Amino acid sequence: MDKWMDKLPCVLTLALAACGGATPGAQSPAELETARAAIGEVLDDWHAAAAEADEARYFGHLAPDAVFLGTDATERWGRDAFRAYAHPHFERGSAWTFRAVRREVTVDPGGQLAWFDEDLTTENLGPCRGSGVMRRAPDGVWQITQYNLAITVPNERFGEVRALLRGE
Repeated sequence: MDKWMDKLPCVLTLALAACGGATPGAQSPAELETARAAIGEVLDDWHAAAAEADEARYFGHLAPDAVFLGTDATERWGRDAFRAYAHPHFERGSAWTFRAVRREVTVDPGGQLAWFDEDLTTENLGPCRGSGVMRRAPDGVWQITQYNLAITVPNERFGEVRALLRGE
């Protein structure tokens, strides 16, 4: 009996976990909602920084190991390479203007990672979609670790687009 009593705390912990007990580091619903709001503010400010050609602010929202996937199949940049590509756009005072019209954000239960997708209006590209991953930095600030920009194509127009891509 003493052997089981020594193991009782472990057995109870496993039983609670199996029954849906609290996950270590889990965030409350209010904390997750606060995180979603903070992520939305970061993304909105990131888009605003591009529209205002504020290069430092824009790239400040990207984690050092961030990856940006552009609309062209060849566009996969680390943060620094993306900044080198984008610098002339920011330097001329007009980078690009994207505005989110719909956004969904999911935060992991531990509150350290999030993924999102957003529908965007743009002047130059038309309707687009952005999706990505964000990570909470040690200072508590959310940073973009991956962003994927895509041009959306209505299904009924895809045959025409495919023909253009094939050079037909």
